Amino acid sequence: MIDQALFKLNGITKTLVFLFIMAIFQGIFTILQAIYLATTITNLFHKEQLADQLLPMSLFFIFFIAKHIVIYFREKYMTHFSIKTGAALRKKLTTKLFHLGPNITATTGSGNMVTMALEGISNVEKYVQLFLPKLMNMMIVPILIFIYIFMLDGRSALILFLVLPVLIFFLILLGFAARTRADKQYESYQILSNHFVDSLRGLKTLRFLGLSKKYDRNIRKVSEQYRKATMNTLAIAFLSTFALEFFTSISIAIVALFLGLGLINSTLTLLPSLTILILAPEYFAPIREFGSDYHATLDGKNAFTAISAILEKPIYTQDQTKLPAWDEHASLKIKNMTVQVAGASAPLLDQVSFSIKGYQKIGIIGASGAGKSTLIHALSGFVNTNAEEIQINDQTIQSFANKDWQKQIYYIPQHPYIFHDTVRHNVAFYTKEATDEQIKRACERAGLTDVIESLPNGYDEMIGETGRSLSGGQEQRIALARAFLEDSRKILLFDEPTAHLDIETEWEIKQRMLPLLKERFVFFATHRLHWMKDMDWILVMHHGKIVEQGTHEELLEKQGYYYDLIDQQSHGTEA
Repeated sequence: MIDQALFKLNGITKTLVFLFIMAIFQGIFTILQAIYLATTITNLFHKEQLADQLLPMSLFFIFFIAKHIVIYFREKYMTHFSIKTGAALRKKLTTKLFHLGPNITATTGSGNMVTMALEGISNVEKYVQLFLPKLMNMMIVPILIFIYIFMLDGRSALILFLVLPVLIFFLILLGFAARTRADKQYESYQILSNHFVDSLRGLKTLRFLGLSKKYDRNIRKVSEQYRKATMNTLAIAFLSTFALEFFTSISIAIVALFLGLGLINSTLTLLPSLTILILAPEYFAPIREFGSDYHATLDGKNAFTAISAILEKPIYTQDQTKLPAWDEHASLKIKNMTVQVAGASAPLLDQVSFSIKGYQKIGIIGASGAGKSTLIHALSGFVNTNAEEIQINDQTIQSFANKDWQKQIYYIPQHPYIFHDTVRHNVAFYTKEATDEQIKRACERAGLTDVIESLPNGYDEMIGETGRSLSGGQEQRIALARAFLEDSRKILLFDEPTAHLDIETEWEIKQRMLPLLKERFVFFATHRLHWMKDMDWILVMHHGKIVEQGTHEELLEKQGYYYDLIDQQSHGTEA
């Protein structure tokens, strides 16, 4: 029921000590307020003057207020701690996602990652804020009240003691049932978020193909599954609350019955009996609050478990070798580099070797699944590699997860991310210090000027989520403008940047992209063969291996695998 990772949070020891002290104070003030309330009522029952009850009444209000002051400061502290914890988790998660690279979103779903980073963190904050204080109260307050009641009447304390394991048993039993239901609900939520985001991204294509109604039905089906899972979880939560309330009421009634019999038989006096009766509900209150808040924080617990699983994923070893900036005299040598994923029958990259010098444009060509994207991710430092030798400027490094290497890289994927912000801020996202003139010049070089001038607010037009949507070609132009603006990065990695564009748009983007490749070290992965004529060197991949490499003309003369690819795409005309 308790996530062990919760006790590994920064500052958790200090927080638990604080909650322990606050729980002790709350338990003591609860007992004292019950004593003086019972004293006031008993004195009035014995027909003492109301004016004479000023002292016990004042003490009751003092301890009542003191108890709520403790609760106020505890909640204030936990609110601050939960927000701080959420901010730290969000920072750790985004840093981890950067180091893990695009593979993590490909395996878990971009919608799931977005939901986890936004709503998931908020649920974790609620989970931390509510769960820890209630857990500590449940462990401390009933013990203090039990000890005091035992001093007043052993039989009443025995009744409360015997009922407590029954309550805890039902709390655990129904907790496991609720957790199972909540796990299914969270799985449905993950599916719904991924399905919705993916459908939203491809809405234009779906409408063009006449499939929008079909996907609308799919979203409705997944939403209905999520609704049923939510209602099943609520049913368990209501049943748990009913069970706790039922057994609590029964136990208090039994205590009251025996107290009444004790008063009738004159074995008990009114003051201790009334004190016990006032304290009996307070004895069960922390357990009831823990049970109700446990159900309220299950989403946070599931989100915390999912986030912890991401954070526990191994980060590829960071190479600490100091590397100079890449220039026209730099060199890269890779010998027998392999990428192996656990559980895969064959390596994603198998004994890849090549040597490159200076500013060259390297084309990576091959059919789908040949390993092009894996090679780009390996060069980015996003996947764990095993190589016989990796040398940059005659310096040996262990992997491409090297800070000096990665800060020189500019990576352009198939679908560049467009933030919910203005055109100006989207273009200058990586270069905050860029002037308006520099942004305009970068947009002009990327072919964005006409598009921006057609927008009502120009460079201040909101784009991205809930803003003006852009076509695939316009998104790529935003990515190109970012690259033109960030001209200090001399290593460009392209992962199928035009795969989803029609041939006319791709041709136009290509004319804008080619000037960007000058005076840069470029790796360009694509299955579009017409790009290869503009490359200085070509790596031909098949099943994770480099089966051929050379210039366009050299590979045609060999009439090998590359020749066959061109022959298949052009139906024999170009080859």
